[in-house]
Amino acid sequence: MTHAPLRRALVAALAVAAGILPAAAHDTWFARQPSTPAGHAVFAIGTGNRFPTLEFPLAFTAIVDSGCAAAGAAATPRAAPLAQVEDRATSVVVRSAAPLPAQAAFSCWAQLTPFDVEVPADKIELYLREIQASPALRATWAAMKARGLPWRERYTKSARIELGGSGLRRELPLQMDVRLDHPRSPIRVGDELGFQVLLKGAPLAGLPVELVTSLSPVGVWRRTDAQGRIRIAPPLAGRWLVRAVDLRVSSKTPDEWESDFVTLAFDVAARAP
Repeated sequence: MTHAPLRRALVAALAVAAGILPAAAHDTWFARQPSTPAGHAVFAIGTGNRFPTLEFPLAFTAIVDSGCAAAGAAATPRAAPLAQVEDRATSVVVRSAAPLPAQAAFSCWAQLTPFDVEVPADKIELYLREIQASPALRATWAAMKARGLPWRERYTKSARIELGGSGLRRELPLQMDVRLDHPRSPIRVGDELGFQVLLKGAPLAGLPVELVTSLSPVGVWRRTDAQGRIRIAPPLAGRWLVRAVDLRVSSKTPDEWESDFVTLAFDVAARAP
């Protein structure tokens, strides 16, 4: 689908927003806040049913690794972690360890500690739908359900945000990562963007990936190729989020599940005059 028909579809979807079911797969993402007077980048990190609304609190102690690094840099010494600023009802506010120049290109990230959850029976189908679960995953669950097993899952969340710059972004020390590749800065409506999804540094092939905008409840789905890549041209200006979930049977407990969630936040500017 080209960006013109896609734009029409997304705009039309705004009219039926009230009929969209809330997601069961809660995502965690970065939301840019005004910088400090000294130039430190500030972010709210929180969790919600659907981007861009943060709904659930996140404890700073749940962030086990974080930082900001120059977008185009090669491997560098370990970045200083993000510092806590304050707790809010639906997010934790953090800042970069060092001031970031206003026009600098940076990637910032947060790795959360793994959590264990038992998904209620009436939420499982919604969860599978929200992550575009494959027929194979559904068949595996059907067999487990037939044996009377509950849905127990250990999930790990990774989040990053891009600030300015162009080109292929560096891989970050995240369990699951999304690298952005784009032609110019700022990203503008209609620019074709590339994304590569990695799990522990290896490309994830055949993974459903959704791109969502703050202007519409309806996302755009793509499936990664053999190298874990997708390409798309955002049809609307504003805040965007790439989200994906890799769900699999646990490698340690066969009758349970494990998953990795990832988000990548970035901005798209209006088309140049």
